[in-house]
Amino acid sequence: MSERDSYEPGTPNWVDHASDDPERAAEFYGALFDWEREDVMPPDAPGRYVICRLRGRDVAAVGSQMEEGPPAWNTYVAVDDADAAAERASAAGGTVLAAPFDVFDAGRMAVVQDPGGAVFSLWQARRQAGAGIVNEPGTLCWNELTTRDADGSLRFYRELFGWRAVELETGGGRYFTWHLDGDDEPGAETAVGGMMPMDGEIWPPELPAHWMVYFNVDETDAAAARAVELGGAVAVEPFDTAAGRIAVLNDPLGAVFSVIAMPAG
Repeated sequence: MSERDSYEPGTPNWVDHASDDPERAAEFYGALFDWEREDVMPPDAPGRYVICRLRGRDVAAVGSQMEEGPPAWNTYVAVDDADAAAERASAAGGTVLAAPFDVFDAGRMAVVQDPGGAVFSLWQARRQAGAGIVNEPGTLCWNELTTRDADGSLRFYRELFGWRAVELETGGGRYFTWHLDGDDEPGAETAVGGMMPMDGEIWPPELPAHWMVYFNVDETDAAAARAVELGGAVAVEPFDTAAGRIAVLNDPLGAVFSVIAMPAG
């Protein structure tokens, strides 16, 4: 089901992009994914927050960066209680970078860094459940932890969200899929995200742990070429996987994201 009005706790449910030039970022992604855009912040607000939509439904957001750091896409995970989840994250060895706070009437959130250094957010929904469309071209379809601390991450996310991990045979290194606690037979159809360990020397030593965001596209090569036309860059040329054809891209501000054209059916 591509249209969503709610998310089970422990499911990635939203992504937003933070930079010091949200207008440029919104222009780029709007043209790349054909997003409608609305800045929902008051004119006198210190920052911008642009909601991006398809068919009138929220699919992502682009906003001003509140703290110093490189431009980046942020992954949110649905929780029942942001305060309790933040306490669990701290007890499991994570760092709460931003204590739980209310986001108007939309929800309550916290920002957490896992023990390996990857940053993500917790989201307790009120008015805003998360992305209203997923898994369609131009929308979020996958969230993937990239980390050098696979063992620590397996333990941390199990304690925080109850996630169970399944290691896949890929032939090209280790890969794990995350599953909600209670899935009787975890399979591809029940996965809520993935984990790519940064094993070996192929990974640049300066690359930090992060949550990669994937957007569905009709055709990966065409999306990569369009991103370049719009001022972005191709970080990893399109390649085929069992999940689909993937490219890793940089937007004009430098934020990294991935696109994937998944096999039909």
